[in-house]
Amino acid sequence: MHFAKKYMLIIKRVLDIIISTILIMLILPLIIALSILIWFDDGRPIFFKQKRIGLNYREFELLKFRSMRVNNVLVEQMGQVKEDNPLVTHVGRVIRRLKIDELPQLFNVLFGVMSLVGPRPTISEQVKNYEEFEKTRLLMKPGMTGWAQVNGNTHLSWEERIKLDIWYINHWSLLLDFSIIFKTIKVIIFGEQPKNKAIKEASDFALRASRNGREFTHNT
Repeated sequence: MHFAKKYMLIIKRVLDIIISTILIMLILPLIIALSILIWFDDGRPIFFKQKRIGLNYREFELLKFRSMRVNNVLVEQMGQVKEDNPLVTHVGRVIRRLKIDELPQLFNVLFGVMSLVGPRPTISEQVKNYEEFEKTRLLMKPGMTGWAQVNGNTHLSWEERIKLDIWYINHWSLLLDFSIIFKTIKVIIFGEQPKNKAIKEASDFALRASRNGREFTHNT
């Protein structure tokens, strides 16, 4: 990896620590309030914990506010959960729409297993079925938000999300991260909408990479 990119990755980690620490301190009253609301709405547990796969196949425990009723449905059978899913609680619909069910992941960022921005972490069952192209997602720390999340998220197919994530990894910069954070705020306010330009750009990049037999060697 080029020295400049290594240096930028160090800055990215420092920013993760600083920003996550500040945000945790600022939103602590909100975290307490949401915990109480979730408890009143559907009891315990307050937090949803799940094993996910991160950088270089590292397994970690992802944290979220629990937005669904306790159930025995396997994650791989659940698929993409939307707000109208009958398992989603009353409070869960609100916190999922506002993306604040993800706030506990600030602790994942602070502890170094996630970043503020990056591909969303996935479950081991999906990783086991990854093709070589898809494995590129594991060459950067997973993020609380990412390029796929600001360009359609739940409106996208799995293939489209993969291509957007890999486009991000191969075009990553601190400026792009700041742009994604800004776009995430817009998504929270105005909702998710597929961005055809970004989707096409990512698809074209994946096609060129496939034709050229390109190997992705980005390393973090």
